[in-house]
Amino acid sequence: MERLEQQFRFALEADKEKKIGRQTWLSDGSRKENDAEHAWHLALMTILLSEHANEEIDVLKTVTMVLIHDIVEIDAGDTYAYDAAGQATAHEREQRAAERLFGLLPEDQGQKLKALWEEFEARSTPEARFARTLDNCQPMMLNAASDGKSWVEHEVRLSQVLKRNEKTAQGSERIWEHMKRAYLKPNVELGRLQDDVPGDW
Repeated sequence: MERLEQQFRFALEADKEKKIGRQTWLSDGSRKENDAEHAWHLALMTILLSEHANEEIDVLKTVTMVLIHDIVEIDAGDTYAYDAAGQATAHEREQRAAERLFGLLPEDQGQKLKALWEEFEARSTPEARFARTLDNCQPMMLNAASDGKSWVEHEVRLSQVLKRNEKTAQGSERIWEHMKRAYLKPNVELGRLQDDVPGDW
């Protein structure tokens, strides 16, 4: 019973992820999404898009990875992708959160999920690289669908987006090319994303 109680304690704590707001607007621009919605969306996209991974991946492992990848933000908070000051302290805050949150579980499960979270952070496996590709793709897709609302709100520059996505093609070259063609270029042309990158990209 103690093991079951620990598992339920973690599940209940994970409910707090629904309260962690993100900067990405829903596709209709009506409100911003939360971390739990983001994780669900990535899990669905993993199932739909796994055939486009550069390397063969374990889909269930990847789904598990994306479902827990932002759970540390229950303690650490969401750090906006283009917030340089916040990014400077994010790793330390998230490490402390991982220790506490995964420590709620029975030791074997806690260690397994913490290792999966660390794998995601390090991009150290095909699953992690593909998960990171989707983690970058999903907000870009929503930004494009909401008329660049978050990009406009934060005055995001194309150079920032390209810098953040330097390794995105490692998980799926096909998805990265689609992201550039379907999401970035049209929004640059419409002025929703500030174009500060000369030449062809």
